[in-house]
Amino acid sequence: MTREETAMELDADETTEVSPMTLGIYYRRAFPHSVYYKWLNYNGAAPTTDFTHREFSFTINDGVYVRYQSFRDASEFQRELVRLSPSKIDIGAIFTAAPKHAKSLQPGVFRPVAKELVLDIDMTDYDAVRTCCQGGAICAKCWKFMVIAMHVLDRALREDFGFSHIMWVYSGRRGVHCWVCDERARQLDDAARKAVAGYLSIVRGGAEKGKKVNLSQRHAHHPHVVRSMEIIEEYFEQVLLEDQEILLTRERWNKVLAALPDEELRNQIDTQWSKRPDKPSVEKWSEMVDIVEKRASKRGAKFALSTFERDIMLQYAYPRLDENVTTHLNHLLKSPFCIHPKTGRVCTPIGQDQFDTFDPFAAPTLACVLKELGSDTAVGGKSQDVSQAAASLTGYVDVFEKFVALLPVSSNSTSHQSLDF
Repeated sequence: MTREETAMELDADETTEVSPMTLGIYYRRAFPHSVYYKWLNYNGAAPTTDFTHREFSFTINDGVYVRYQSFRDASEFQRELVRLSPSKIDIGAIFTAAPKHAKSLQPGVFRPVAKELVLDIDMTDYDAVRTCCQGGAICAKCWKFMVIAMHVLDRALREDFGFSHIMWVYSGRRGVHCWVCDERARQLDDAARKAVAGYLSIVRGGAEKGKKVNLSQRHAHHPHVVRSMEIIEEYFEQVLLEDQEILLTRERWNKVLAALPDEELRNQIDTQWSKRPDKPSVEKWSEMVDIVEKRASKRGAKFALSTFERDIMLQYAYPRLDENVTTHLNHLLKSPFCIHPKTGRVCTPIGQDQFDTFDPFAAPTLACVLKELGSDTAVGGKSQDVSQAAASLTGYVDVFEKFVALLPVSSNSTSHQSLDF
């Protein structure tokens, strides 16, 4: 049995540990309440509207979805988290009033005004290009798509948009989330968020579309495209040609050739490979590139031939965003440090220097945390310091603390004046 298969089996076994009782113990004794509050209160000395007007959504009692929860301070949040023991926590926008009063306010008074710029990358969006797994399954081979995505998007957010307070979080199962916490990012309206999502999206089109990357000559030399290609080139041979073997079978290589804008060349390459289908993808890729480059160098050749290699590399390796998550200010996103209900894994932060080394199968599970907490599980017991109670969480909490410590104090750092009543 492979390491990845073993990890997946552990996931299946440990989901039985996720229950209101065990979650209650986790939220009481292991959840990093203090630094979590500092994050969403943006280091304010007293509760600010960044926290008190923030929407939280809890999933409780086997799927009951409770929206528009809000809390006056850290103590109330911790108390309710332990009491309700949600199987999932989602974080929403900051509103003009405390969300818990939404139903009692006049139409138009209650509206979202701020939220972190967020990105959601899910492995299922790579099902058209990955060959090792499908659906909710992941392994060490396809996880490298997430590694590429974090490198590409993190660089773009920092270098092209000038953001600096960026936190990446493992989703607990098959993807990653990005929280851009700069105040300038939090103030973006839907139109601006849509523009950012559009800027970061290069791969477009459904399964029926052969060529999903179409860049003009001007865009082909854009710094973001050039930089993304430099990153992808580092990983492409290992990830796509060796691990995923995207040219191993006729079904796979025809997906690649479908993006080639020359029917004669498509037929030529298909015939050539059909005679030696057992050639590894690395060899086939080299042959294909040579054939296409020779045709592209001829007078009158289509421009798309000259960019075919680059476009295919982007199509297969460039990040795939769920644009709806990014675009809408009031869209909810799963919270760091909640427990994924299907895997039992903690949604852990990933440091900027950990993209290549982070192992999703090493992320702690609720079962692991409970074991480390020991036998003192009586409801109502005193909280323990997370570094003492759950060693498996310590490194991830450290990453979180270092990130939060660098956040500027919120411009709303004075005590909040609100529509609370």
